[in-house]
Formats: sequence, structure tokens, C-alpha cells
Amino acid sequence: MSGAPKLNPEDRILWAKVARSTRPMPGRMEELLSFEEQFQTAVEEKEVLALNRAALSTSISTSETDRKPAAHAHHPLEKPVKRKLSRGHLALEARIDLHGLIQSEAHGMLLDFLIRAHERGLRHVLVITGKGSSLGSEGALKRAVPLWFAMPEFRFLISSYEPAARHHGGDGALYVRLSRRGQDRR
Repeated sequence: MSGAPKLNPEDRILWAKVARSTRPMPGRMEELLSFEEQFQTAVEEKEVLALNRAALSTSISTSETDRKPAAHAHHPLEKPVKRKLSRGHLALEARIDLHGLIQSEAHGMLLDFLIRAHERGLRHVLVITGKGSSLGSEGALKRAVPLWFAMPEFRFLISSYEPAARHHGGDGALYVRLSRRGQDRR
């Protein structure tokens, strides 16, 4: 397996989910356990980095807000735009479903998705977070995604966002308007 190509993070996540759903061949259990250990270590490191980044950005933003007003705040979509999106008169150009992902997985996938959509010049996308109605869950992604949108890496990509219409996921999804290409990154 040494000649096999390295897996990117999305492929590793997918492979880990597949690997957990199968029964290993005799004698291969140790290999599976070591892979899961490496994967879990990588996920934990990413979570720590994300938490440190979030803590740093909140400490920086609170000290900056003491001195000056926010330079770039996201506003809700205008009512006519939301109405057109919900009725299908304005196309949703792309969508991403983050159901069932942990926050560290979802953060990276969402950032990658929004960067690619922004580079392609898309304006309106749907982000499905899920409602978090499973036992013991209160919608971690539903709460986290709007907070992420205020982070520096997301801020320049997004112009506005709003909860989606019921048939697009309702409270478990967001309509996101991406900023126009070529605008300065704040």
C-alpha cells in the first residue's frame, strides 16, 4: 500500500465512514484500528486549531469593536430575493448537505464549497445544516454555521444569509448570497 496515493481529508472522512460500516478481514483489524487512531488524532488536532482560531478571532474582534464599528456585517436577504428563491424564480446555483458531519469535518467542507462557489461566480447557494432533532442533539451545525460566517475566512465570501423556505429545509438550511467576485477581502 506504500505506492497508493495519499487521500485528501474529504476522502479520508468518507473512507473512515465506509470502514466503520464493514467487517474487517481476519488479521486486518490492527490496520483498521491504527487508521482510525490516526484519523481521530487528525480530527482532534483540527478541532483544537479551530477552537484556537475562534478564540483568537473573538478576542481580536472584541478589542477591535471597542475602537471602531464592525467593517463588514452580514445582513439578511431582502424580502423579494428570499421570496424568489423560495418560489424557485431565482435559481439556487449549488447546495451542500452537512447532515451527520461533526463540526471539524463540516467547517472544512463548507469553507471549501463556498470558496469554489465564489470563484465560479455563483451568487445564491443552499447550505443544509440539518435541524439537529436526533436524540441528545440540539443542532450543533445549525448553531455553528452562522457563527462561522462571521469568521475572517468566511466573511469576504458571504454577502448575506437567511433561513431557507420549508421545502428547501426550513430551519435546517440557509440561503446564502455570496459576495461578488473582485470585491476586496476584508
